[in-house]
Amino acid sequence: MKVQRKHKHESFEAMMRRFKKGCEKSDIINEVKKREHYEKPSSVRKRSKEMAVKKELKRQEDQRVNRFSG
Repeated sequence: MKVQRKHKHESFEAMMRRFKKGCEKSDIINEVKKREHYEKPSSVRKRSKEMAVKKELKRQEDQRVNRFSG
């Protein structure tokens, strides 16, 4: 990611803030962490399935709580 001065008197701190915000928006940090170590495709599928199950259980629990509280 390339950051240039917007105007002649822009401070380094302002440029750094823009750089960090740009990295955050483009999700570069998470991509680097993900690529740091190789993960087998089967591990990726297993992890995503576990996350889906966990998310569904949480959704069902929230639905159960909302049904009895109303």
